[in-house]
Amino acid sequence: MKTEPETLCPSAQPNWEGAQVFAVVGGTPDRPETAYLDQAQPVTDELLAMAAPVAPAEVFRFSAPCAKGACAHFDEGGQSCRLAEKTVRLAPVVFEKLPKCAIRNDCRWWKQEGVSACRRCPQVVTVNYDPSLEMRQAADPKVK
Repeated sequence: MKTEPETLCPSAQPNWEGAQVFAVVGGTPDRPETAYLDQAQPVTDELLAMAAPVAPAEVFRFSAPCAKGACAHFDEGGQSCRLAEKTVRLAPVVFEKLPKCAIRNDCRWWKQEGVSACRRCPQVVTVNYDPSLEMRQAADPKVK
């Protein structure tokens, strides 16, 4: 019997169970951009150490199994990710042609918002020292 892969959160933390690196953060502080790996890599101590002297979330984008209702970004009914919905609604498109992505087939944002999420995803970073108002609103679980 074939099992369906878990849906992955593309905005995970490195310490989440099942975390993997799927992109590297680049760009500038006011215009961050991620570059996607050909294959996601499991999180290891050696991989996390490569980010030194900064925190791993400043260098890498992580995915992990979606926590669904246990996540502050999931809606009250437990059916959808508000972070994905707000990113699509508030953040500007940064790519018309979709970048190659190692997690797309299993990504929560892709499954929920489709191509609209992928066109905005490269600007999403976990640690952003100068986020736009739109990105602050998208990241705030209290903002609807």
